[in-house]
Amino acid sequence: MTTSSTFQFATALSRKTDTEAATRDLADAILMQLGQTPIDLAVVFFSSHHAARASMISAMLQSELRAKVCLGCSGEGVIAGSEEIETAAALTVWVACLPDVSLTPLQLSMSQLQDQVRMPGWPEPGLEDSTFLLLADPFSTPMQEVLALMNDRYPHGKVVGGLAGGGQDSGENRLLLNDQVFDGGVVGVQLTGPIAVRAVTSQGCRPIGERYVVTRAEGNLIFELGGVSALKRLQDVFESLGGPQRREAHRALHLGIVIDEHRSHFERGDFLVRNLIGADQQAGAVAVGEVIQEGQTVQFHLRDAKSASDDLQFLLAGDRKAHQQPPLGALLFSCCGRGEGLFGRPHHDSGIVQERLGPIPLAGFFAQGEIGPVGGRNFLHGYTASVVIFSELESRKEHP
Repeated sequence: MTTSSTFQFATALSRKTDTEAATRDLADAILMQLGQTPIDLAVVFFSSHHAARASMISAMLQSELRAKVCLGCSGEGVIAGSEEIETAAALTVWVACLPDVSLTPLQLSMSQLQDQVRMPGWPEPGLEDSTFLLLADPFSTPMQEVLALMNDRYPHGKVVGGLAGGGQDSGENRLLLNDQVFDGGVVGVQLTGPIAVRAVTSQGCRPIGERYVVTRAEGNLIFELGGVSALKRLQDVFESLGGPQRREAHRALHLGIVIDEHRSHFERGDFLVRNLIGADQQAGAVAVGEVIQEGQTVQFHLRDAKSASDDLQFLLAGDRKAHQQPPLGALLFSCCGRGEGLFGRPHHDSGIVQERLGPIPLAGFFAQGEIGPVGGRNFLHGYTASVVIFSELESRKEHP
């Protein structure tokens, strides 16, 4: 548990396979930490072992914790504290006492997502800073369309979260919002008010080779980079790599797209990283998992375990250095393609978050897609660790 003069955070984990016993243990552990302090936000993540009894989890937590907003979903694995439980049964709850912070529960059903994304009942468009914490079902949610709409509607809003997992097919994932359980769509909460909520989006790559301006493109096809065939540029980068890197690059080469072209120089965190999904030998073109505009600046990126580890360390260290107020609690949405499969050892991302931010209450899950801002706009990512950090507002420096 962490306590500030204003806010309190706590978390608990159960590995029990019996859902009722696991949920009761969590509620008891949270109440033991917080006593009578009213809970504003409860966030719960559970492995597929518990998905069939999601409504029991929801009802018991609502009854015991009486949180103003309770949010949750099933995941490919569960993150709690410094532990990542990737395949075994696990259930975690993370709670926050946030006096004076306004919480607005949000939901989109599958029917509202199918024809055209609308947001009935969502907050009016506004210019105030706010944070949207969203959990969505990947089978039923056109998340990129939802985020594009949110970027327009809430230009100063940060959107963070992840796509639920654990289910192999449509209708098998579970989303919780207060006393309701959904098998599709989006659930979430908007936070506004006197709290600092920061997002660190670690896409786990490092730039390689030169930067180029896109000189010919159509849709997601890039034909020319700096006036030369895009495929030729890709081959040049590939040949510049050493033997071991070249083997990695066969399956881990990506393209970074600069988001804010007005910057004087670009570094980690300034690129939106997207998959290279194919090449057209005849046209000399490469296909990317994003629509590309002529005039954009791009650079090839390499993703491997070391790059992913270094990137998360670098971004969290930079965040810690840039802010006076200590982190009080955090949520972590890590791609199911990371974990032990990428790093060769368990507890990698959670361990780095705890190492960099301190032993604060942390919870999260392994997601089918991660949501986080890059260059001031909100995107859906893959292979990413999206970290949400809560602290008190920075104190204004007094001028003599």
